[in-house]
Amino acid sequence: MFTPEQYRAKAREYAEWAKATISPKEEHEFKMLEQTFSTLADNEQWLAENHDKTVHANTDDDSAGPIDLATQEEQVLRCLGAALIMQWNTLPQKLQRELFDNASSMGELLDTVSLRGRIARFLYSHKDVREKTTTSPMS
Repeated sequence: MFTPEQYRAKAREYAEWAKATISPKEEHEFKMLEQTFSTLADNEQWLAENHDKTVHANTDDDSAGPIDLATQEEQVLRCLGAALIMQWNTLPQKLQRELFDNASSMGELLDTVSLRGRIARFLYSHKDVREKTTTSPMS
């Protein structure tokens, strides 16, 4: 886990790279990375400042019992999924498409079309506002 200062340092690094490049495409990519790391810094700062207001796992020895394996795996998958969504806009479109297709095939066979639609709507609603006006979620 990184600190907000580490995320901000990385954002500044990408900002400098954006200024130094002569390629408009690279400049855009570096600016997007700068924005991503600035957002991560803000999120990490918020979590640090609001730790007492968030939900925490019960780690007391007198709790009902250890978290079962399925619950642990679900938590890991949720964290990985959230991390992926936070980075979605920085992923190459080919990788986005492959991840979308793989995720869509995880449901029941008869529910694939419905699941694809729900995933597409979710991705679209969580895209960066500037990108919503220029691209569709799975173009």
